[in-house]
Amino acid sequence: MGKYKYLFGNIALFTVSNFVSKILVFLLVPFYTHVLTTEEYGVADVMHTTLLLLVPALTVNVGEGALRFAIEKEKERGDILKIGLKMTGISIGIVGIVCGGASIFLSRNMKIYLLFFVFLYATNALFEYFILFFQGCEKVNIVVMGSVFCTVLTLACNLYFLLVAKVGLYGYLLSQIISYGGAACLMYQLGEGKSYWALGKKNKGLEREMMNYGKPMILYSTSSWANNAADRYIILWMCGASVGGIYGIANKIPAMLAVFQRIFAQAWQMSASKNYKDKESGEFFSSMYQVYNMIMVLGCSLLIVLCKGLAKLLFAKDFYEAWLFVPPLVISVIFGALSGFLGSICLAYKDSKGMGKAAGTGALINIALNPWAVYVLGAMGAAVITAVSYYVMYAMAFFTVRKYVRLTWNWKRDYLSYFIIIFQSVFLIWKIEGYLWINGALFFLLILFYQKELFSVLKSMT
Repeated sequence: MGKYKYLFGNIALFTVSNFVSKILVFLLVPFYTHVLTTEEYGVADVMHTTLLLLVPALTVNVGEGALRFAIEKEKERGDILKIGLKMTGISIGIVGIVCGGASIFLSRNMKIYLLFFVFLYATNALFEYFILFFQGCEKVNIVVMGSVFCTVLTLACNLYFLLVAKVGLYGYLLSQIISYGGAACLMYQLGEGKSYWALGKKNKGLEREMMNYGKPMILYSTSSWANNAADRYIILWMCGASVGGIYGIANKIPAMLAVFQRIFAQAWQMSASKNYKDKESGEFFSSMYQVYNMIMVLGCSLLIVLCKGLAKLLFAKDFYEAWLFVPPLVISVIFGALSGFLGSICLAYKDSKGMGKAAGTGALINIALNPWAVYVLGAMGAAVITAVSYYVMYAMAFFTVRKYVRLTWNWKRDYLSYFIIIFQSVFLIWKIEGYLWINGALFFLLILFYQKELFSVLKSMT
């Protein structure tokens, strides 16, 4: 029972963190769509998407290594902190040199964007590292406070720069830089980073171990990024920044489901690393997989039912048409979430290569088919291929995990549920007569499918 208490305790803490941060940022979406043009939002979205690639790749996933090793090696956390900050510092230097060199050949406006990107990279890399390091040290309260503080700064700065100073995209980017940097400093202070730093020494053996853990994960993190981001670059290239901005804003509705995904993933990675050696790990992993799958399926189905209403509420002006891309993007979240769940089990067994192959195959499919799909179907083609690539990644990850744990699951019911969600998406996109009532009825049918898991979750909450 202790393992469930540990998991749900961390889920509760991460819920506070993510609810405050994601909900407040989500509420800013109507504000962004009023003050930023589709082109400006498209540029900001691509910059943020690029961060998701570069931070793990250039730091050799040192943050993931810090989380994994800090849980097991409590006495060496000072060494882990020093190794992480060293790798993060080197990566910041690389970005600064490359952007500085590239700026020689670019226009004044692009030079300003590159300068913003260097500072954005530096603050985000430090913020993400401290999040993972203190999570590995099991100081979840520090992670929560850092995330909430980051959100408060983002909210305050955005209101000032976009509403009062009215500096548009520059203000939006400056808000992110201030919020990431301020939150990183706060976590270092509250988490007593100085005390860990004082204990640290040059531990070449541990550094090699962390690097050997992180290097194979570059394929995993890069491929996961490609699954999530390749479509945005291809849309920007083939359709322009305006369509890219609309496609980027469409991801805000799936992000509602991704909030839960992130909450669970943060807590689950800690639990998987602590419990993978237990004799009952198979039963524990199986029960959590079934519950997680149920929540993602029902959440996806509900968002499809509410899709157009949410778009009307949240998206202003030309952004409203973004609702069209939401269904396949929400389906991507399901398989992305399940892949992340399975990936945490692989990483607990320190098998980053297996997950790298799964993610790499999905990414290759995404990159290879996206240009053709965008040419034929426009941005909708990119959304559909992204969902397909995530499914491939999930299927391969499932078979990889079977080497370590035999998960028990009702595959007939689960696959029938996935097909029902696809039908819901088709009814919505093609505006079949009565689609709202049909999709609502299908949502309640899915509740009946998963009533056992649903009642067990509700019972555990009472």
